Amino acid sequence: MVMILLADGFEELEALAPLDVLRRLEVETVLVGVSGKTVRGAHGVELTAERTLNQLKNETPDMVVLPGGMPGAANLEANPIVKALIKRTAEAGKYLAAICAAPMVLGKAGLLKGKRACCYPGFECDLEGAEVCRDARVVTDGNIITARGPGAAAEFAFELGRIMKDEVSAAFVKRSMQY
Repeated sequence: MVMILLADGFEELEALAPLDVLRRLEVETVLVGVSGKTVRGAHGVELTAERTLNQLKNETPDMVVLPGGMPGAANLEANPIVKALIKRTAEAGKYLAAICAAPMVLGKAGLLKGKRACCYPGFECDLEGAEVCRDARVVTDGNIITARGPGAAAEFAFELGRIMKDEVSAAFVKRSMQY
């Protein structure tokens, strides 16, 4: 299962692009509300999460996706259950994906040490221990996938699809979506 964590102030495109692509690939993907089922994005779009973080707090998913946006990424970083979830997921050798400002959550948790990563410009100092790839739009290093921002949301989503399904299926979906 893939969990896409939604905290108030999340960047809508960065949450919905991975959801759409992964579901087209028939990868079990669930929207998880960090503070409840109703979550408001950075641009006022309100979504109803399918599950809450409290309902899934003891699960270890195959992948956790952290959309950026502000204050969404800061709200993720401030949540102790999110921190425990990402550490448990990393310890299990599963995938962590973060885009825009959200790679800071991984950096502050010490999960980017020795990894290549990218983020939205201005958040590089929060990628503690990472080799920052300033010109990259999407970077995969082992079990960590990071991306630059909303303009890279589709590329990020296709990379997650490649990882969770396979390269041929992800390429087919990419073509079928006219990307």
